[in-house]
Amino acid sequence: MTIQFGSFTGICETAALVICPLVESNQGVEPTCYSRNVDLGGTLIFQPSTCFIHIVAIIMTAIMIYHIRSKYTAVGEQILSNNIRGSFAGNTCRKEIIMFFYLFAIIELLAIFLDSGIIPTASTVYPWFAAVYTGLIAAAYCCLLINGFVGFQFAEDGTPLSLWLLRLSCLVIFGVCFFVSIATFKQFAGFKYTSPIGLWIVYILWPLICTVVYVVSQLILVFRTLEDRWPIGDIIFGAAFFVVAQVVLFAFSVTICDAVAHYIDGLFFFTLCMLLSVMMVYKYWDSITKEDLEFSVGSKAAVWEVKDPLLAGSGGADYSEEDSSSYYPGGAATPASLVGGVSGQQWYGGRGPTVGQGGGRGYPPSSERY
Repeated sequence: MTIQFGSFTGICETAALVICPLVESNQGVEPTCYSRNVDLGGTLIFQPSTCFIHIVAIIMTAIMIYHIRSKYTAVGEQILSNNIRGSFAGNTCRKEIIMFFYLFAIIELLAIFLDSGIIPTASTVYPWFAAVYTGLIAAAYCCLLINGFVGFQFAEDGTPLSLWLLRLSCLVIFGVCFFVSIATFKQFAGFKYTSPIGLWIVYILWPLICTVVYVVSQLILVFRTLEDRWPIGDIIFGAAFFVVAQVVLFAFSVTICDAVAHYIDGLFFFTLCMLLSVMMVYKYWDSITKEDLEFSVGSKAAVWEVKDPLLAGSGGADYSEEDSSSYYPGGAATPASLVGGVSGQQWYGGRGPTVGQGGGRGYPPSSERY
């Protein structure tokens, strides 16, 4: 397959993309080989194996979102050379990263209807759903890109400035890409489906640029900030899954389809690898963040060390006499009192006059005094 800038002909002959029925000609571009269909209750379901992966992706994304939300406050962790733990500049708060996973879940849900043919390609609403799908993909990559820069603390994460910057940026990218897509499909505002250069940029080139910038920025962040190098493995695996997804889809889709008698094609492995790549984004985020125990509502029990000898109880024998005497001048001698020069021990019969004697102040008081 040859990839030509601004042309979907070679790409769509290899891979059955959502936009392929809408570009290059009024009939679109038909792939050379694609997964066989399944008759389900009188309805033809296209790409059944790929739809299964979409469903799995939605379930896995829901689990990741649940775990992200369970971290009440996501705080980055920095391990300095002097073993001081502090605020990590590569901190990515859960409010920013969770938006990426919401977008991914919506994309996977929409892909089920478009890939399976539940929304037929001949339907009048198909171009509009395809334009929304294209806009969401571009917005998701924009969200990932901005999350990469959030770690550099240009705006403190979790603040209204950071959140609204992310939301507005994604909204703008979605609006621009949606307009470019629908204008190309419907041929207005100077766009034509016979020359879909703008669509090629937002659908093919933009995700590649965002991914490369995100990976490079996170590598710089880890090398400059963290002493722990384990998160680099998550970044490498995520990037590897992304690369494998593109190679399998655009280079080996027809080969795979022919080899397995049309049961699956490259789109199946592309969707699977993209899911694994997104899971590695979550794994990387989780590895560089920790939970703020002050606000944690989780089930993890915290062990608190008692430092006050008065609260240590019987287990406080390991505290030195010097520490105990620091609370009461005189150490083991009769401790001072805050009331009339008489200590609590003297007042309650520990060291004062014998109970029952005149002037005694023991507890309980003698009957002679009443």
